[in-house]
Amino acid sequence: MTEKALLEGGPDDLRERIVPITPPGKELKIPHRGGYEHFKVTSRHQESDQGRLTVYEWWERTEVAE
Repeated sequence: MTEKALLEGGPDDLRERIVPITPPGKELKIPHRGGYEHFKVTSRHQESDQGRLTVYEWWERTEVAE
């Protein structure tokens, strides 16, 4: 079973708020609108319809280098 994370913060139009953690670690990098939204793991968890998930908080956006 794939571990999943709940994303908190970041852009309002971010499509998915529950995402697979691949690979498990300290940061998730989510492609969004020509760049990446970066989320860091927290010690918090939240119940969801997919079970108890680790909460990851948004901390920065980077643009794709051309």
